[in-house]
Amino acid sequence: MDIMLFHSVHGLRPAVEAAADRLRAAGHQVWVPDLFDGWTTDSVEEGMAKKDEIGSDELLKRAVLAAAPYSERGLVYAGFSFGASVAQTLAFGDEKARGLLLLHGTSDLAPNASVDALPVQLHVADPDPFETDDWLSAWYLQMGRAGADVEIHRYRGAGHVYTDPELPDWDAEAAERTWAIALDFLDELAAEE
Repeated sequence: MDIMLFHSVHGLRPAVEAAADRLRAAGHQVWVPDLFDGWTTDSVEEGMAKKDEIGSDELLKRAVLAAAPYSERGLVYAGFSFGASVAQTLAFGDEKARGLLLLHGTSDLAPNASVDALPVQLHVADPDPFETDDWLSAWYLQMGRAGADVEIHRYRGAGHVYTDPELPDWDAEAAERTWAIALDFLDELAAEE
């Protein structure tokens, strides 16, 4: 599969590159745009401030420009937390999108959002302060109404960005389970080509 992988508000950290390498080792082509121009942080607060400083419109423009050269191939959009919300937005705007892999995050849907049975897989902590139960229930219903084929995987006791070994949220067991399930999901998408 051709995968466009977006980083979290922590920036393009080594864990994101390691995730891309893991996906490449499984036979996928992966692009990892740096929406923050090399800036990284361990702090969620600093990351959110950086995101706000750049601005949503500019970040979305950067993401679209990164994906545009490859979108004709039929991309799987993927991302971590904030990057997952970017991936979701792009996947819903790209009629050739093949799938959506969300790690630690979701995003609002436009009321008129529509896709044709887009396969979506979400991996999220349970509980997650940024992805509450009420929010996830509403999101799941909205995604279904929009035509997405959604599966949600919850990880009890994990921190928000539990796949990054250099952050306090790190949970090795949850991360390994996530990658095993995600790689199966991508294999299924590839088999449908």
